[in-house]
Amino acid sequence: MTIKVLEIHHHGVRIDAGNATLGDVEDFYTGVLGLERDKGRPELPGIPGMWINVGEVGQIHLIGGELPSPFAQGPGKDPTAPHVALAVENIVETKAELDRKGVTYWSLKGATGPDAEQLFLNDPCGNMVELHQFDKCRCRLKSRLK
Repeated sequence: MTIKVLEIHHHGVRIDAGNATLGDVEDFYTGVLGLERDKGRPELPGIPGMWINVGEVGQIHLIGGELPSPFAQGPGKDPTAPHVALAVENIVETKAELDRKGVTYWSLKGATGPDAEQLFLNDPCGNMVELHQFDKCRCRLKSRLK
């Protein structure tokens, strides 16, 4: 079996550099680039930031706060680190396939919703990849309209 990736959903970007404020960052993405802020981003304690909508499918998740974050599960296991998020057809089957292949990953449950599970793994170069269940996040426009 192969993992069925359906879409790229978001790119997680750190926004802690320099003297920029959250307002400066929002002004850049909304004022300069003309994108819209997702006002439905859930409150994530200790993790300031915003989600920026990009078309009908996709977002940029701008992530701030102290490192490690309150959601970190140890060194190298912090979901607020830069990453790319991909939606998979079935998160349970994906987890089973990762286990079958002996791929190292870690799981975060409930951070962005009560029934949401996110799997995090690193590619051979150390880049973090998030896998989550298709249609269980706000990345798609139709999910933001609910």
